[in-house]
Formats: sequence, structure tokens, C-alpha cells
Amino acid sequence: MTGCSSAPPVAKFDQVKVVIPVACQEPEPARPQMPTDQLPVDVDVDTYVQAAEAEIQRREGYEMQLRQALANCKQPITAAEK
Repeated sequence: MTGCSSAPPVAKFDQVKVVIPVACQEPEPARPQMPTDQLPVDVDVDTYVQAAEAEIQRREGYEMQLRQALANCKQPITAAEK
């Protein structure tokens, strides 16, 4: 009966911060149509070179979008976003 007469022990809780993986919700940029994909097989060299130059520019823009999406996925989650 002496156990019931004393106050119960006080539970102590410690806050522990643990990293929890979260899936990235960044949308994948759509791949643009490439100019050389639409050329006929028998196209002349000048037209092919023009399309290839345009494709380089388009690919660089697409690569920038992919890099930005990756950077957004790598950003740490702040307490306000939870």
C-alpha cells in the first residue's frame, strides 16, 4: 500500500530532431520538340545546320529548367513549409 500513497513519477520528454526523407514534388519540365527530330531524311546540309543550331539553344533552355527543378528538390524544408 505504500506505493499508492506516494505521487506517481513525472514523465520527462526530450525533443529529438530527426531527418525524415520527403519525396520531391517539383514537376518535371516537359521536353521540348527538337528541330532536328522533324527534318526529313534527305534534308540539305544548310537546313540541317540551322536546325542543329536552333536545337542547341532549345536544349540549353531545357537544361536550365531541369537544373532549376533539381535545385528546388535539394532545398531544405523549413518549419513553415511543414
